[in-house]
Amino acid sequence: MKKYNKLLLIVVCMALGAALFFAVEHLVLKKGPVQQANETEVAETLAKLEKAQELIKKSYVEKVDEAKLLDGAIQGMVASLGDPYSVYMDRETSKQFEQSLDSSFSGIGAEVTKEGENFIIVDRFKGSPAEQAGLKPNDKIKAIDGESIQSLTLYEVTAKIRGPKGSKVVIGVERGDAAKNLDITVTRDEIPVETVHSKRFKLGSSQIGYLEITTFAKGTAEDLKTELTKLESEGINGLILDVRGNPGGLLSSVHEVLDEFVTNKKPFMYIEERNGEREPLSSVLEEKKEYPIATLIDGGSASAAEILAAGMQEVEGYPLIGEKTFGKGTVQQSYDLGDGSQMKLTMSKWLTPNKKWIHKEGIQPTLEVSQPAVFELVPLQSAVVLKKGMNDEKISVLQNILNGLGYEVDRTDGYFSGSTEKALTAFQKSAGLKQNGEANTATLAELDKAIQTYKENPKHDHQLQSAIEFLSQNE
Repeated sequence: MKKYNKLLLIVVCMALGAALFFAVEHLVLKKGPVQQANETEVAETLAKLEKAQELIKKSYVEKVDEAKLLDGAIQGMVASLGDPYSVYMDRETSKQFEQSLDSSFSGIGAEVTKEGENFIIVDRFKGSPAEQAGLKPNDKIKAIDGESIQSLTLYEVTAKIRGPKGSKVVIGVERGDAAKNLDITVTRDEIPVETVHSKRFKLGSSQIGYLEITTFAKGTAEDLKTELTKLESEGINGLILDVRGNPGGLLSSVHEVLDEFVTNKKPFMYIEERNGEREPLSSVLEEKKEYPIATLIDGGSASAAEILAAGMQEVEGYPLIGEKTFGKGTVQQSYDLGDGSQMKLTMSKWLTPNKKWIHKEGIQPTLEVSQPAVFELVPLQSAVVLKKGMNDEKISVLQNILNGLGYEVDRTDGYFSGSTEKALTAFQKSAGLKQNGEANTATLAELDKAIQTYKENPKHDHQLQSAIEFLSQNE
């Protein structure tokens, strides 16, 4: 027991995470009747780790918190893998992770990952503060409340983003090929995990059912079955599954959802282990639905959402409508480390029914449809009143917003022209505001509302309308 405790103590060195991983790998992989551990090599590695640990304990300029060093060592091991989806979560971040899967939490409602040195927004939950404030998929987070996050872990960044309902956080992001820097203020709110929403749309004599799946969490499949049964009892001639902006979730959840739509004539995915062995996963469904189905996808559809999209397309031939998906082709599993902390580790790849690996490639739609320009606009935030004669990057955003909403402006280069003033005055008149042609706080707030109202109108959703039209023609 004494020797065991001593070996545990060795792992407290943060800087030696990679070396520790090397030692553990040798202990595990070489142990057994086929491959015996090289005891001399293991002993030398452990001696090296012990020496480094003793140096830190006895010689470091300040007293060392061994618990923090232990966390740091495990973080170092995981970081040495170079995998943005493998992470170590201490007790607090582990608790936050579990909350995000089953009930609700206070935050901004954005899915964040780490790619290389960059923290990337995968997507935002529909209607979340992040979406309303204008954060977008593929934004690179550079700062939080003005402080650099370069040296932080993924879950330290997540912890900084979260906070009490009603509080504000400023997310500094880099966007697009031009590397435009933006500071976006987001007001935190309670983020309910309501993962399924249903509607019906009528086109001519056709009744088209609609099921939006915002993430694959605990209870998603059960909620979907309830809503699907309701739609079918009311009568539908076709069905739309919407996984746009769905960042993924639990493999077990998407499996249960696919059991409703994809037959067992072919596996809906394969899990490929590191030794190359492939395990097929199949649905239990015997017969497909009597009505046609289309799936909506976009750049925010990731992971489990891509598993669903690939299964629908490659097993049953159902069309995918929208834009290319995010491209996450790995499967993670969480392990409890015994003290409330856990490690989420990439265990395998997943392949589509046709045995394609879509990692970093994404899935192409059957029918590519882009959204109106307004859907890409960011709500404008300005500490100063924007008015005629000024030249500012924010005025360029204002001009694009006005054009997108149908108030024609002659230029979008950031110079506040007479045409910009005229268009803004027209908008103020329609919104019941003081008509002075200046973009003050009240006007910017109304512009923000106008953008949200525009996006929420199904008639402006080109991808949705394309799906409704397709299904009505193929019922």
